[in-house]
Amino acid sequence: MANGLEKITEKDFAGYLFVYFTGNDIKEEAIRYAVSYDGYNYYSLNGNNPVISSAEISSTGGVRDPHILRGHDGKTFYMVVTDMVSAKGWDSNRAMILLKSDDLVNWKHTVINIQQRYKGHEDLKRVWAPQTIYDEEAGKYMIYWSMQHGSGPDIIYYAYANDDFNDLLGEPKPLFIPENKTSCIDGDIVYKDGTYYLFYKTEGHGNGIKVATTKSLTSGVWEEKPDYKQQTKDAVEGSCTFKLIGQDKYILMYDVYMRGKYQFTETTDFENFKVVDQDISMDFHPRHGTVMPVTREEMKRLFDKWGKPAGLGELSLNPVLPGFHADPEIMYSNKTGKYYIYSTTDGQPGWGGWYFTAYSSDNLEEWKYEGVILDLKSDQVQWADGNAWAPCIEEVKVKDGYKYYFYYSGNPKNGGGKEIGVAIADNPTGPFKDLGKSIISESPVGGGQQIDVDVFADPVSGKSYIYWGNGYMAGAELKKDMVSLKKKSITVMTPEGGTLQDYAYREAPYVFYRNGLYYFMWSVDDTGSANYHVAYGTSDSPLGKIKVAADPIVTIQNPEKEIYGPAHNSVICKPGTDEWYIVYHRINKYYIDGEKAPGIHREVCIDKMEFNEDGTIKRVQLN
Repeated sequence: MANGLEKITEKDFAGYLFVYFTGNDIKEEAIRYAVSYDGYNYYSLNGNNPVISSAEISSTGGVRDPHILRGHDGKTFYMVVTDMVSAKGWDSNRAMILLKSDDLVNWKHTVINIQQRYKGHEDLKRVWAPQTIYDEEAGKYMIYWSMQHGSGPDIIYYAYANDDFNDLLGEPKPLFIPENKTSCIDGDIVYKDGTYYLFYKTEGHGNGIKVATTKSLTSGVWEEKPDYKQQTKDAVEGSCTFKLIGQDKYILMYDVYMRGKYQFTETTDFENFKVVDQDISMDFHPRHGTVMPVTREEMKRLFDKWGKPAGLGELSLNPVLPGFHADPEIMYSNKTGKYYIYSTTDGQPGWGGWYFTAYSSDNLEEWKYEGVILDLKSDQVQWADGNAWAPCIEEVKVKDGYKYYFYYSGNPKNGGGKEIGVAIADNPTGPFKDLGKSIISESPVGGGQQIDVDVFADPVSGKSYIYWGNGYMAGAELKKDMVSLKKKSITVMTPEGGTLQDYAYREAPYVFYRNGLYYFMWSVDDTGSANYHVAYGTSDSPLGKIKVAADPIVTIQNPEKEIYGPAHNSVICKPGTDEWYIVYHRINKYYIDGEKAPGIHREVCIDKMEFNEDGTIKRVQLN
């Protein structure tokens, strides 16, 4: 969840919003919402009552055929609807309504009456089922809809919207006319692999849903597919096509209006469609609508406004950050009273991220993007230029306030293996000034990478300690300057023994203190493995020796919940409480397949961490 966030990726979607109307009575001709976590089972919001007043936004008193679109910027929403009351006749409407929102709750609207707006439409009979798509070639939002003039056929027209999405630019022009020059309505355009697919309903010549394709929306060059795509003999209209989150499957759904229900079909190629009605449920009866994926923050906003439907189940807060991130470090700042997460920026081949970001939160739930705080490819860092991995940060009280020491590993410009550096700031989000050189460049065991740094302030002695190591765990006391190691204190403290199924040490040491014990946590197996997990032990000293716990596993995969590789963690205790949370990354469930290079599409999660009465850590129930 984030505000002012980085670009939304598909993995950030937590479910689906279904926007629809319900019937031909004026009380039913209004915009309604329903939500789903899986794209198959939908629950109405607001008790299936309207979420926007038709009387306030329309010129007729009713609206139909709502189409919703997430904007090209990822955070603006556009909706277009037919301005119509069917009781006045199917040839009674001349207008559509354009709506725009940045939160899915509050909408600005404009009525566009085609007959009044443009000359030459004196014989216009109806304006039906508008939809919107972003035209990459034009760099604008195209609105397309069907119109009938006089005794002619219904034709799909288009016009571009202005930047404010409250007017049309230029005259409406024909977008698609079938080769047989007969009517077509209810256009729905989907862009996939360089091709635009137009699903449309034919009328008067074997009613049903057909598809035409083009490489350029306004070229006028369309290839019409000969077969009908609906998988029923009943009359249908109002098709909507949407992609299932994280899958290669699409749903083609359409309104079987004579039977008062929808039919859902699955496809991967837009050629072959399989009915999946047995998997579908709705606690309402929709008419012509559309489905759009939404993020956790957006879903929560809908719940906050209209309540969470009974039976829907709980909305998981994980992952808590948008995009791909790994190796999270969490800190509570006494200066600001906020929590901060710093992480490896993920998603690049070869773990090749080169910058670090920060997110802040008041409550460990909603996270605000604070921007890039350290960029290894900029002049900000002189000694390293890439592979910015696994940071940690320490807040230190000084005479005139606080200092923030941000530790990380990077690739040195002069070659060689990974080294650990540090940057310093007066605030948790910077600006950070790098020390200008690494502070750890050599392995104390003669091998393994100098990565996965952690710094721990011992509340007992007041001293600070630094830990690091891949293939080994090393620790050392830091001098008061927080950037120099006391060389004689360097200790190799790798937990001994274990297997990949329990506690064999690999990397990512993390240390915290509770009730007289020093807790040491580390990650087992490879970061690309579904088996990547957290183990722990304890000690009576910040530099060991570590006693591995009898039941050492803290986090581990749960395939039933599609949770894989949950490890490389930090922990946080809410100030003034004994309430603990573990912050970790896991492999995004859609990238667990070996062909998709698991280990570079990781996401940051937070779960509660609890202790037994004897101080041992309970295995975390991951969500």
